[in-house]
Amino acid sequence: MKRPRPIEGLKNYVRQHRKPPIQEVVRETTAGGIVFRKSEKNGEIEILLVQDARDRWTIPKGHVEEGETTQETALREIREETGLHDLRIMGWLGKTNFRYRRDNSLVLMVTHVYLARSLNFKEVPTREEWMNGIKWFPAKQAVDEIAYEQLSKLMLVGMKKMRESA
Repeated sequence: MKRPRPIEGLKNYVRQHRKPPIQEVVRETTAGGIVFRKSEKNGEIEILLVQDARDRWTIPKGHVEEGETTQETALREIREETGLHDLRIMGWLGKTNFRYRRDNSLVLMVTHVYLARSLNFKEVPTREEWMNGIKWFPAKQAVDEIAYEQLSKLMLVGMKKMRESA
């Protein structure tokens, strides 16, 4: 029996494992927030991140529901995903664009990002079941830990506002 040459084997593998073509383009709008507080211990700014099921640190965010503004969505999603309720939206920081494949669809996602201040140190963040973690990070470490470059850039934009309001 003759063994296929490596390039022929690769072509066969690609043919057998090729994903079906994209059938539709889906546009989705989400909103979330960069949540911060001033540490009771040392007065430094801390940022709350959530760890998704793939161990990526990110911000709390979710889909805009019908009739909601992106700011209303950001506040609702932060509350749902972190268990924090005593929050104040400080302003809009910008938006990010992501794209990914979901089955036979190409998803184009826009995420509106707001700056939110946690006002009550007694509130302890609680993670939702799908999360691997939730944690307050020193601001500079949060910029390094967050998995998405666009979100880390918006975090840097928000740091001046954090310092001014802290």
